[in-house]
Amino acid sequence: MVPKSKQPRKQRRWLYKTSKLHERHRLLNATLSKDLRKKYGRRTLRVRKGDKVRIMRGEFAGSEGKVLEVDMKRALIKVDGVTTTKVDGTEVSVPIHPSNVMIISLGEVDNVRKRKLEGKA
Repeated sequence: MVPKSKQPRKQRRWLYKTSKLHERHRLLNATLSKDLRKKYGRRTLRVRKGDKVRIMRGEFAGSEGKVLEVDMKRALIKVDGVTTTKVDGTEVSVPIHPSNVMIISLGEVDNVRKRKLEGKA
């Protein structure tokens, strides 16, 4: 349940501490590209591993890659090719919030996702 309060403190508490795992699905939505919007009649869709995305905001804006991992707990995704170098020289993936990416092609479309897409169209 989303908090009804307008207080940023309570909104933030829900977002990071008290929201349940099944409620976090809505935090993992990303916008669809214009082609996909026209094809499926939807504006947003939940990001999944295997989707190809373009980063629209932040340091890595403009880069594209496949989604390697979706972190439900922190509501973040990791994209192939979006890395930073640590002080010891190792490469690590940079987590990105799904609201800052655009889905440009869908990965595997299973029955659950197919039903979701056909429901609106």
